[in-house]
Amino acid sequence: MNAVDIPPVPPVEIHPPDISRWREGNTGVPFVHLFDSGLPGPRVHVQVLTHGNEFCGAIAAGELLAEGFRPLKGQLCVVFANHEAYARWDPQDPYISRFVDEDLNRVWADASLSDGDTCEKRRARELVPFVDAADFILDIHSMSENCAPLMVCGTLEKNARYAAALGTPADLLIDTGHPAGLRMIERGAFGDAAAPQCALLIECGQHWETAAADVARDCLARFLGLTGLASEEWVQARQRQPVPPQQRLVRVSEAVTARTGEFRFLVPIVPMSIIEKAGTPVAQDGDHIWTSPYDQCVLIMPTQRRFKPGQTMVRLGRFEAA
Repeated sequence: MNAVDIPPVPPVEIHPPDISRWREGNTGVPFVHLFDSGLPGPRVHVQVLTHGNEFCGAIAAGELLAEGFRPLKGQLCVVFANHEAYARWDPQDPYISRFVDEDLNRVWADASLSDGDTCEKRRARELVPFVDAADFILDIHSMSENCAPLMVCGTLEKNARYAAALGTPADLLIDTGHPAGLRMIERGAFGDAAAPQCALLIECGQHWETAAADVARDCLARFLGLTGLASEEWVQARQRQPVPPQQRLVRVSEAVTARTGEFRFLVPIVPMSIIEKAGTPVAQDGDHIWTSPYDQCVLIMPTQRRFKPGQTMVRLGRFEAA
């Protein structure tokens, strides 16, 4: 039994949009839309539904397409990624549609894409040409637990600097990568500290809270403005929430990964909460106990719903000035 009770499924306040009208696109690849301004400028890749039960981004992207947005310069690619998982959405079991066969955001290494044949790998192979052609990526996600929005900057300082220029959300995260596989924001040049390409992954809050859709809308608009594809007037007209007065960076030192199904937390699990003292027991799996490695240790993106081997249960980090 876990030391912390598994919380009830959060209420579904926003509803999955009908994305069927966006299937055809204009690229020959389902649910991929590419708009070229005809003018020099960056190639921007916006991806939603990397996980099929995280549809706040699909709301924002669908509204952008319905508006008929076109970039002022450069190119914009809008992708509804794991549409097959999304088609399985069931409000009675809202976590089951995260993916079909495996996590789409763990398969982006070339070696992984060439090994095996799953729904997610087939989809990633379709999307690789668009990802590799991009200069900037925004991957819009949400979280299973109630948590303030969080910008995942991958492992590189260049992405944190770009997130600081974006100005939102308040919390920026530099982590150590994902032990289960390469994420899209780390593929190719996006994982090269010396390359100019930047990629961000926004966690907009809890999957189905109303505020998550507003965070997705705001972040998408600001990202298009920062890349120069949209005017400042257009961006400001679409802001629904105030920009945080300041940002803070949290740097991950280690990920706590379940070894067996007997994993359990030893402290109350509150996202972005702080364990004051180094050496405090945090979690246990069999005979192994994880302790806080330093004072003021932050618990980042903990999960209380999936206790299985290989699952990242929480990340441990500390705050720095952004």
